[in-house]
Amino acid sequence: MPTRRTPDTPDLRQRILDTSRALLDAEGVAALSLREVARRAGVTHQAPYHHFADREAILAELVTEGFQRLADRLAKPNDNAARDGRHATLVASGEAYVGYALDHPGVFRIMFRPDLCDQARFPAAVAAGARGHGELLRLVHLLHGAAASPALASLYWAQVHGLACLLIDGPLGQALPTRRARLAHVRETMARFADATVGQDPTRSQPLSSPAESRSSKGE
Repeated sequence: MPTRRTPDTPDLRQRILDTSRALLDAEGVAALSLREVARRAGVTHQAPYHHFADREAILAELVTEGFQRLADRLAKPNDNAARDGRHATLVASGEAYVGYALDHPGVFRIMFRPDLCDQARFPAAVAAGARGHGELLRLVHLLHGAAASPALASLYWAQVHGLACLLIDGPLGQALPTRRARLAHVRETMARFADATVGQDPTRSQPLSSPAESRSSKGE
């Protein structure tokens, strides 16, 4: 029987994270323990402790990484908003958010679970989450200018987060078993949502309103 070895760092650290991510995708957070991660990674039971103090530290690292990657995805349509217009920007943002959930369901499920990641102990995870939320607020401001509000931000967040959850854990995922079908449904749903919220013809690209223009239209 081959002897398990402890690979050199930083290979060990990345192996532990990759194995943990795969375990979350396959079996969920309840199955994740340092011993099980070590077994699946083919290293000694003590090897994960070289980089992670405990299970929560692994989860916090995955949460931090998850929010960073999600924020990167959300930033792209925001960066192109002036060129693409409101409707296309909102659809692309929704596709980015739900697309991340479809690509990384295990990590997505734990990113919004504060009970799994102590904010006081892992400030990097909090900062990464704030960056992701900042891109959401930026989107709402780009779409609505001075009319942007926390309530509007919640509306947009609920739309994409609810859709993501229905697809990865709910009846929509069962009804749409393939990735292609799910992505097509996301695009159609987001297009209808954009029609209702920003009212732009999806075949045309309208310029975004600046905050100054929004104030002017209100007679301020």
